[in-house]
Amino acid sequence: MILEKNTIQKDPLKTEIRIALSYPNIYKTAMSSLGFQLMYNLINEREDSWCERIVYPEKRTIESNSPLKGFNIISFSLQYEQDYFNVLKILEYSDIPLRREDRNENHPLIIAGGPCATANPLPLTDFIDLFIIGEGETTINNFLDCYKKIDNPHNNIKEFSKIEGVYVSSENNHTKINIMDNLNSIYHNTHPLIVETEDENYKPVFQNTILLNVSRGCTRGCRFCMSSYLYRPLREVSLKKLFEIAEKSRENTGFNKVTLIGSAVGDYSKLNELIKGLKNRNFEVSTPSLRLESLNRKTLENLKNSGLRTLTIAPESIYSLRKSINKDISNEKIEEVVKNAIDLKLKIKFYFLIGLPNEGEEEIKELCEYITKLNSYGNTHLMSFSINPTIPKPHTPLQWDTYNIKDIKSKIKYLKKNLKNIDVKFDSAKMGLIQYILSCGDHNVGNLLEKSLHEKIPIKEWEKYIPNYDFNSHLPWENIDIGLNSNFLKKEREKIDLNKTTPWCKENKCYKCGVCNK
Repeated sequence: MILEKNTIQKDPLKTEIRIALSYPNIYKTAMSSLGFQLMYNLINEREDSWCERIVYPEKRTIESNSPLKGFNIISFSLQYEQDYFNVLKILEYSDIPLRREDRNENHPLIIAGGPCATANPLPLTDFIDLFIIGEGETTINNFLDCYKKIDNPHNNIKEFSKIEGVYVSSENNHTKINIMDNLNSIYHNTHPLIVETEDENYKPVFQNTILLNVSRGCTRGCRFCMSSYLYRPLREVSLKKLFEIAEKSRENTGFNKVTLIGSAVGDYSKLNELIKGLKNRNFEVSTPSLRLESLNRKTLENLKNSGLRTLTIAPESIYSLRKSINKDISNEKIEEVVKNAIDLKLKIKFYFLIGLPNEGEEEIKELCEYITKLNSYGNTHLMSFSINPTIPKPHTPLQWDTYNIKDIKSKIKYLKKNLKNIDVKFDSAKMGLIQYILSCGDHNVGNLLEKSLHEKIPIKEWEKYIPNYDFNSHLPWENIDIGLNSNFLKKEREKIDLNKTTPWCKENKCYKCGVCNK
């Protein structure tokens, strides 16, 4: 049984717009998303709108048990490419035509937002009417205001392309990302939804905790990481504002635990003061992950004293490859963090990548030896490792690279054989290929998505859709302008092969990536 508090009920007869906020993944994942909860509350603060939630695989909304086809707008939150399959399933079992060309004024307007929508909307453009590019709270009110003014949104869909941060599928309009410059003035949710359940199938990852968004964006420039490029520059919420949000949220929830959320939590300029200040206000503090550069003994002690039990870190690979992807962290620094964590009796989760550029048999052998060495520090301490294929992403220096499933399978086979006595989990090489195609493909991928609704697509057919890009290619997402200079990305890709780093601009110099001028 699930009990929810702080849900919002309205009279549909007294609202002009009914919006179904759809998360195409299971309930526990949806309710672990800060963005999903934020948009729910933000839209519902409008008197003219009622936003309800629906999560996969349910067929009706949580708030009023209503079918989706009766809503004005259905908005999908696209956090993971694998969820694209569920987007189509939700439309199909809601009796809504899949393709936008088959819908009319009697059907809901289908929109989408989230990092995947911002990075490359093309694989879903046959199904989604328009996409919110960037941070949703900067655009959603302008979009809803425009919706109210348009007599027939389906027939006048072009009008939405005039809104900053809106990409209209039928127009393929050049769209600039829309993000907030001042995080103190953004919408902060101090009335989060509360989920009470003991059922592990529904329990959110961050159950009974306040999600505190400390920063957005990251300029470290890890060359495989979309977050390092998509929402630049790094922006922070002030200490005063964070304490205020935490206190108000506690008043509305009764929770004393805070989880720090952000692409670069460890780079928050006053991290130790934040942790200490929250502890002095009787909060427990945790964070999903922290950058290794940010972890000194004092920070770990503050986190441990504030309630942290598990430390999640991502060394990514051996030093030479780590450096090539602009994560120039020495083995000595990693081992220092590990030893401090073990000394403080913290559990440790490690994340590694395989399939990085210039990674051969010798590098995989060295990776195997390095993981074995790290594991040896733990003794009886609980340590776990996750090894995942590298997925080239749009708007990163790897966007011109491809995915070699045969190579990935071979490396996984070798690592499994030689890491038998270590707690290691591997992501599927096949799912990595599919994710790559959904991430970097064009609108033709939509045909395969639709076909997959009723057929099992063999991997050989997926392989036919593998992109083949080079520096001269027209990329599917070229009309999505996130402010980055394409020459900057090309130089970053060249530096991978040269094994050269680009030091952090916050501590070094401006590299003219373009975002500060957008």
